[in-house]
Amino acid sequence: MPSSQDDICMLALLTPGQLAVARAPSTASAASAGSEPIAPIASFSPADVSVWPCLQVAELGRVLKQAWQALGLTAGRAPRHLALAIAGSVQGDTVLFTQSGERLSVEALRLGLQLDTLLVVNDFTALAMALPHLAESDSIALGDGVAQPGGVIGLIGPGEGLGVSGLIPAEDRRITLGSEGGHISFAPSDETELRILQAAWRQWPHVSAERLVSAEGLRFIWQVLGDGLASAPAPSAAAIIEQAHRFAAQGLAPAAAQGETRGDLARSAEAVAVFGRMLGTVTADTALMLGALGGVYLGGELVPRLGGLLAASGFRARFEAKGRFSSYLAQVPTRLITAPHPVFAGLGVLLAHHLRSGAVPVAQDGALLARIRGLRDELSRAEQRVADHLLAHPRAFMNEPVAEIARQAEVSQPTVIRFCRSLGFEGLSDFKLKLASGLTGTIPLRHSQVMVDDAAPDLSAKVLDNTVSAIVAMRDGLNGQAIERAIALLRQARRVEFHGVGNSHIVAVDGQYKFLRFGIPAMAHADSALQAMAADLLGPGDVVVAVSRSGAMPELLVSVGKALKAGAAVVAITASDSPLAREATVTLAVDHVEGRTEQLSMVSRVLHLLMIDVLAVGVAMNRPGPLKSPFGLREDAASWISHAR
Repeated sequence: MPSSQDDICMLALLTPGQLAVARAPSTASAASAGSEPIAPIASFSPADVSVWPCLQVAELGRVLKQAWQALGLTAGRAPRHLALAIAGSVQGDTVLFTQSGERLSVEALRLGLQLDTLLVVNDFTALAMALPHLAESDSIALGDGVAQPGGVIGLIGPGEGLGVSGLIPAEDRRITLGSEGGHISFAPSDETELRILQAAWRQWPHVSAERLVSAEGLRFIWQVLGDGLASAPAPSAAAIIEQAHRFAAQGLAPAAAQGETRGDLARSAEAVAVFGRMLGTVTADTALMLGALGGVYLGGELVPRLGGLLAASGFRARFEAKGRFSSYLAQVPTRLITAPHPVFAGLGVLLAHHLRSGAVPVAQDGALLARIRGLRDELSRAEQRVADHLLAHPRAFMNEPVAEIARQAEVSQPTVIRFCRSLGFEGLSDFKLKLASGLTGTIPLRHSQVMVDDAAPDLSAKVLDNTVSAIVAMRDGLNGQAIERAIALLRQARRVEFHGVGNSHIVAVDGQYKFLRFGIPAMAHADSALQAMAADLLGPGDVVVAVSRSGAMPELLVSVGKALKAGAAVVAITASDSPLAREATVTLAVDHVEGRTEQLSMVSRVLHLLMIDVLAVGVAMNRPGPLKSPFGLREDAASWISHAR
């Protein structure tokens, strides 16, 4: 869609109980048609974000409108694009909120808010995308370790749940990792944690890391460390952390507390310390699973509240306590994110990419190639090589398999797929579909091999796709001059003989029926002996239409030779490099290779029939005078071409 200063982009983060909203900072962009939409940038100040209570998912639309009105975005200046981060999973059009179990339709929300774009992503996906944009002052180091340039970066964050994600290097860019790593089984590392785990086993059949390393997990730990689960309900996680901070401010360690300080403050301090060490264990597991030599960041709602309590808890010592892999983990840095609203930086990047990818309707002729030229400099160096190969050979690109595209562009096969996804497509097949729509106005040229174990829907789709793709290929390769010459010969012919054997005889008979309607004597011969005898009776002004997929049948070549010797013209519908093509007066090339010999000439037969149609329509439109119908009626060419009878 064209860019405009009115393309207002909004970002929002929905967490349990509240909604944070910000207008995306944007780069000014010309409003010329075809230019890119305004691109949100990844820099925010706390003043950019406003927080609104949102107790239920059903209130989301109303609260968003309320927030926009407070920002002065009324009907005339309503937002057009929104990126929304949620604590849950996005499955197609359905958003599932992990904690509440509520569901939301993305399209219904988009229509209700009258948005052009609604991008909904997991909050940890957005946070992971923000990591490269964080300044050093936006996080603090927990222990030693030096990040390996280009290494995998891990991300973990306890809140209402336990989010786990990461950034995976892919040549000169990174890909966010979708993960449910918070649901790995929890493993205790000391007697206190074993006691907590045993209490959890009495509550749940499976105790995941998220059960204990989360806001509810901290409350559970607090209860177990006191009088057990039968005691009074635990305070909120925020209250427990606040009490732990107050206890630390008194300069007392939990084990040394005496007298009246030995109470909720000490209990909260001990709970936070146990929680911090558990988090160290899970963070180390994440680092090992991902090979996160680029470091592990800690984010989410809960951890930033801990501040110095996390370092004092023994988090880093537990992180490195992995036996044989202690030295490995000692090299991995861990950093606590302290920046306010860091998710918005990642949301801005994701929304900018989404808008850039969908900026131009790809159905417009040439629009996709024009967009690729405009975006080339924003792609990675490897993807630029794919773009250059595509721009130089767009039609070949549609037909080449991924391995050949990668070889021609001198990149890996995953880079070709990544190039397509960078432009907003699901993969190479989806990209070829849109590319062909722009180049030919129709569907892509592709061939899918029919397999023995294909189900009926797959088999049907492959047969139809293969046929339609072959038709498009034939259309794009038509030789207009050859067709004009063939039509001219047939329009003036005294007699037309159609020669074809086997499958090709069906095409010959179809041609006979069509040309008899023009009042032109026409005959179709399937027997090679009859073809040869009929050819001997031809003379100047007569035409033989020889149909053959291979163009190499000796008997057919004999009859064609006899016809030419007698002075007749030969129009061949066959492969361009065949012996028949070399002998014919005019060749209408149909170059199609069948996928399996046992399927016979299925697609070729359709192509040959279509070529007969092209010739018949050309003769009908140019033949002077009315035509004879099979019923002895007079009708004009236009009504005949309609095939109404």
